[in-house]
Amino acid sequence: MDYINNTPVASLIFVFTIITSIYAFHDHGLFGKFMLHPYSVSRKHKVYTLITSGLIHADWMHLIFNMMTFYFFAFRLEALIGSWQFGLLYFLGLILSDIPSVIKHKDDMWYNSLGASGAISAVLFSFILFDPMSKMIIFPLPIPIWAWLFGLLYLAYCWQMSKRAQDNINHDAHFFGALTGMIITVLLVPNIIPNFITRLLGNG
Repeated sequence: MDYINNTPVASLIFVFTIITSIYAFHDHGLFGKFMLHPYSVSRKHKVYTLITSGLIHADWMHLIFNMMTFYFFAFRLEALIGSWQFGLLYFLGLILSDIPSVIKHKDDMWYNSLGASGAISAVLFSFILFDPMSKMIIFPLPIPIWAWLFGLLYLAYCWQMSKRAQDNINHDAHFFGALTGMIITVLLVPNIIPNFITRLLGNG
């Protein structure tokens, strides 16, 4: 009950995303309706999939990994930044992280994308600005590292993997979601940069 009272937006997104994702596992027609299809979106069709693609996931592992990351950081971030601010950041992260994919794959009729990874990257990197010295783990290495270092390695990894395009993961969404999260946080929280520097230098 505390989650609902204190972090209502994160609670609603968390529950709704899990429900729609599980439902889609048993209704493959929903995948076709909800998945991001850049070819269509660039031609002003199925524009709503910029949002609905974040409500479904490819499989259980995709869903569990994203929702675990969401659980660890989204509720804490909403408590720090405020509910409407969190909701704005999440949905802008969801939409803006997909725009580069729409541009990049606008002529690829067979390309589709799904999952909340872009928005969750926005949440994660917003949280890093608040607490850069917190510890995070890069799977599968069981060694915690500082959040700011995790962020740098994450961005470098996404950038390199995006250029290679050798798997079915939308690394562009991860990268641009992270950038969106940081930019929106800077715009919403005027003192976030001084806070970040102070904590990074160990004075906070």
